[in-house]
Amino acid sequence: MSLKVGIVGLPNVGKSTLFNALLKRQQALVANYPFATIEPNVGVVEVPDERLNVLSEISHSGRIVPATVEFVDIAGLVAGAATGAGLGNKFLTHIREVDVILQVVRDFADSEIVKEGSVDPKTDYEVIETELILKDLETITKSLESKDVKAKGMEKKRAVVEKLFAGLNAGKPARIVLESDEDRELARDLFLLTAKKEILVYNVSETDQRLREPMGENLYICAKVESELSSLSAEDAKAYMLELGIKESGLDLLINKAYASLGLISFLTTGEMESRAWTINRGMKAPQAAGVIHTDFEKKFIKAKVCDYGKFVEAKGWKEASDKGWVRFEGKEYEMKDGDVVEFMVGS
Repeated sequence: MSLKVGIVGLPNVGKSTLFNALLKRQQALVANYPFATIEPNVGVVEVPDERLNVLSEISHSGRIVPATVEFVDIAGLVAGAATGAGLGNKFLTHIREVDVILQVVRDFADSEIVKEGSVDPKTDYEVIETELILKDLETITKSLESKDVKAKGMEKKRAVVEKLFAGLNAGKPARIVLESDEDRELARDLFLLTAKKEILVYNVSETDQRLREPMGENLYICAKVESELSSLSAEDAKAYMLELGIKESGLDLLINKAYASLGLISFLTTGEMESRAWTINRGMKAPQAAGVIHTDFEKKFIKAKVCDYGKFVEAKGWKEASDKGWVRFEGKEYEMKDGDVVEFMVGS
């Protein structure tokens, strides 16, 4: 599975600059005027994972295959976007199927950049949140009139849709209205924007002290610094971050936050062919994790050969890890852990 992140915000808050920095190439047009981006910019980024380099050296792997994150950068939204202002209605449809929404707000001063509709971070956030709610309300209104919801036997679904209609009208995002797992499952096929996990990113100046503080509920990133880092070699980027007093790049922060918010982890496979990271949901059992590699593996699962990453590295491979008693054989009820090094055994 690949994580998909949608980037939203008002025009000229630094979305496209951040997007370009994340992809380390100029894919998104950066301009200091509204609606420089019309079609969505889509890019796939490898998830930084030093563990793969270590495993590759141990196994003499032919290649390294990291997990990936797909970023979707849509045009800047303005008040009235949900009803078409600034082509916003069209833009919002581009992020219906992302896993998490990343809202960028501007929290720095620059007289050379047009502040189209931007007031302050709190107000800017509220403008975008309102537009997302209004777009969801449009979806729910249509759903209330659909044959599927009105059909016999769909009483539970209709009750959830009606609850959403009332909540959204009261200005509440769907993630608050949908209180139970059952409600969330019944609303899944509606692809509601405000039902998605949300990460708030403050785009700040390079001198902002919040860049140097531990990650909290929200993220503080300087898109300008990230853009500069993206043009440097790995070694020079580390030196520049040390000079600035920044411990983690924006990409690392964003991916860590997205993984945490969605309850995602990675297990690892390694061999002569490749060393690879696989993204799964926390709590997933071994057969389902095997199915991420190939659907047949889940059906034909026998057992999983598992070693903790740290132990695997200390033993420098499967043989010594097994000799030391660090390798376990787990069955169908085993719950996968982040960093498990695994070989799945499946039937023919």
